[in-house]
Amino acid sequence: MAACVARRCLSFLGRYRRGAVQSSLGFELRPAETVLSRSVCVCCLQQKRTLTSRNRPEGKVLEPVGVFEVPKQQGKYETGQLFLHSVFGYRGIVLFPWQARLYDRDVASPVSEKVDTSAAHGSKEVKGKTHTYYQVLIDARDCPHISQRSQTEAVTFLANHDDSRALYAIPGLDYVSHEDILPYNSTDQVPIQHELFERFLSFDQTKVPPFLARETLRAWQEKNHPWLELSDVHRETTENIRVTVIPFYMGMREAQNSHVYWWRYCIRLENLGVEVVQLRERHWRIFSLSGTLETVRGRGVVGREPVLSKEQPAFQYSSHVSLQASSGHMWGTFRFERPDGSHFDVRIPPFSLESNKDEKTPPSGLHW
Repeated sequence: MAACVARRCLSFLGRYRRGAVQSSLGFELRPAETVLSRSVCVCCLQQKRTLTSRNRPEGKVLEPVGVFEVPKQQGKYETGQLFLHSVFGYRGIVLFPWQARLYDRDVASPVSEKVDTSAAHGSKEVKGKTHTYYQVLIDARDCPHISQRSQTEAVTFLANHDDSRALYAIPGLDYVSHEDILPYNSTDQVPIQHELFERFLSFDQTKVPPFLARETLRAWQEKNHPWLELSDVHRETTENIRVTVIPFYMGMREAQNSHVYWWRYCIRLENLGVEVVQLRERHWRIFSLSGTLETVRGRGVVGREPVLSKEQPAFQYSSHVSLQASSGHMWGTFRFERPDGSHFDVRIPPFSLESNKDEKTPPSGLHW
């Protein structure tokens, strides 16, 4: 299926972010009054083919979504802020912010470079800086059509019962960096379709934004804080391919008289150049505090070999790892192929796997 929602939003928003005044639909836009519309995208998804304003089916009309707001350069967005994701193009709404430590190896550090001999991975020693991310809900109508994602993003937990293999997920939850948010407003009282929207948020037209956190959302956040919290983000660029890694601790389970610790990690690949490249292989090294070092090689990631191009420059996926120790770290490389058949390796920034210092009660999930 053609991913028109993602492509058109990328084209549309890319022009908006660069300050151009000519939209992909061919009319002038001014940032203060930019009207968002998805009609062509909706038609495209129904027809399963790419459409433009010139070949839109007869009888189809524009379906307004909202009005752009000026993105915030300072401060943070509040609970209830509607937005379009500037890279993946989906509609979403902010639930609450997180303050993460961003370790960006692309930024010059005042300390000298050194080699991490335990990881055998040469990299810059970097200091983390505070950066704002948001827990958000993704509009369910957009999830099936975001081709740059391996699956609908979800928060995964270890289930709270005796089956050590049990894992459950809350789909349509994502973590979004501040700069990826393009805010807009809407007069629709239910602008986002997600099963948790009306459980978490209420409408009050006298407020800005008009969607307020219910007590249900506050209680859920407080109870599940250890399992939702985003703490560290790692980023590094090799030959115009930027890799961003966000690890999440999921909890510990007992299995065969030993403790097994689980983490989820989310990886985003971005092509910052103009050359089309394709991911072909992954090579992971996984070190556990127990003293084990595991090597994992394989084709692609999560069963796919994504192509990163100017039209679709990013791909994101999540996976899981377990250790028989409370901490460890991971690093590695992705092998990419150029159009001429040559290959190059892209570094995956080393990142720590740390368990929560004080074990909390397993997450409650969606028991209201």
